[in-house]
Amino acid sequence: MISMNGYVHSVESFGTVDGPGLRFIVFVQGCGLRCAYCHNPDSWKMKEGKVTEVSEIVSELVKYKEFFDASGGGITVSGGEPLLQMEFVTELFKECKKHGIHTNIDTSGDLKFNTEERKQQLKELLAVTDMLMLDIKMFDAQKHKQLTGKDNAHILEFGHLVSDAGIPMWIRRVLVPGLTDDEDDLQKTAEYIKTLKTVKKIEVLPYHSMGEYKWKQLGYDYPLDGQLPPSDELVKHAEEILGKAI
Repeated sequence: MISMNGYVHSVESFGTVDGPGLRFIVFVQGCGLRCAYCHNPDSWKMKEGKVTEVSEIVSELVKYKEFFDASGGGITVSGGEPLLQMEFVTELFKECKKHGIHTNIDTSGDLKFNTEERKQQLKELLAVTDMLMLDIKMFDAQKHKQLTGKDNAHILEFGHLVSDAGIPMWIRRVLVPGLTDDEDDLQKTAEYIKTLKTVKKIEVLPYHSMGEYKWKQLGYDYPLDGQLPPSDELVKHAEEILGKAI
């Protein structure tokens, strides 16, 4: 086994909401987006994570393999942003495949694949990736920048790279009333999803404020102070719009 270190925020042994079945979830450290509703602002700075070897994760992961196999689960690498630690995730997934463990990435797609080196790194990662969940926060570039601090042209392009590679995808959208529930943007997001060939599922995730205390602990002003979660009707409406894409 190659000994490679990565920066890890935390690990969850039995996750049920980050891909199919029961999943071992590795939350890696480091993220370039500053989403207004982020529930892990303590994951933004990469080198504040725990330095962790691939072997440490795999030795723990294989203990639960029978549960993953029985439920159709596996491992999900989330974040933070997994693409910022591609080499680490690639080596982790290579080891997982040796044990027959299903691999999944939960990503915002926030990395530009504008060099041959990065394209090759992505090719190597996707070769050991069974599925990928892509978070489309907003379709409109300016609204995306207001929400996250960056525009999204490279993120939308990333979706096509994954689709063209034939990797099954789930699309996710966090629904914040008055912010990400814009009907026109939802319609345009649905049109974008239609251009992706491998989307198997679309999830609308209702906004929650459970990360607010972390912002305050870190001394940050929480941008959505007082924001309410969406109603069931609003979630259903967004699901109907986006669901037409597949």
